[in-house]
Amino acid sequence: MASNHGIYAASITPFTSDDKINAQVLKNLIERNLTEGASGFFIGGSSAECFLLSHEERIETFEIASSFNNKTDLIAHVGALSTKEAIEFAKTAKKYKFSSIAATPPLYYGYTSKEICDYYYEISSAVNMPVIVYNFPGNTKREFDLKDPNYVELFKSDAIEGLKHTNQVVYQMERFMVLNPKLKIWNGFDETMVACMAYGCIGSIGSTFNFMLPHYKKIFDAFNDKQIEKAIELQHKANNIMEALCNVGLISSIKYVLTTQGIDAGSPRKPFTTVSEEQKKYIDVVLFENLIK
Repeated sequence: MASNHGIYAASITPFTSDDKINAQVLKNLIERNLTEGASGFFIGGSSAECFLLSHEERIETFEIASSFNNKTDLIAHVGALSTKEAIEFAKTAKKYKFSSIAATPPLYYGYTSKEICDYYYEISSAVNMPVIVYNFPGNTKREFDLKDPNYVELFKSDAIEGLKHTNQVVYQMERFMVLNPKLKIWNGFDETMVACMAYGCIGSIGSTFNFMLPHYKKIFDAFNDKQIEKAIELQHKANNIMEALCNVGLISSIKYVLTTQGIDAGSPRKPFTTVSEEQKKYIDVVLFENLIK
């Protein structure tokens, strides 16, 4: 299926008690999110603890999700430390008939802008698929400076399909849109959904959508129905929840909430910690006061 507008869940990776990927729980979660109105799924991203998974485990998550490729839009995150590994992930995603591929820039080393751009060109060329750039400077420590001619050329090229803008600087998203109006841009921070919709993003890809997709679907629908005050009110409530989750630890909190909802997400990979009993009570109160079902 082709990429489209709407709400995309950035799927988590559920683990069993012995720290293996729980395939059935992931399928159950995707099924539930589909019933709740998800337009698509972002598989193997930050919410999936991608860089805490082995190469084989990341491929396993692609295989599990691929059973839904005739039912929904699937985006595979293929970003890796090396171009070689990213291409291997991209080839696997293409084999499993994912709609699109996305990639963070390569991490850790201080690559030049040309090296970063070549990474994207080579991934795209290897699979004959344009790439969605996963723009998450808070975690990747890589800013795409649009005054740099290498980046300007990249984002105007056919190698790039779009952008997952996980950056609270909404202005930068608008600058990408002006640079290349053909780019498909998804809001990547749950907290900025209304703001990015106001600028014209095609949808949102979110971590908390795993457990509160109906709430965000109401924001999406209210905004599109021009009920802007309602959309803003619901965004405030969503942000109250996000603030609490981030205070505790986002990945750990999402897994805790999912488990209370009957989706046994298991524990996050170390060095993440599980939430304490006191933290659970705090999250429960904030959800009770703010979550719209």
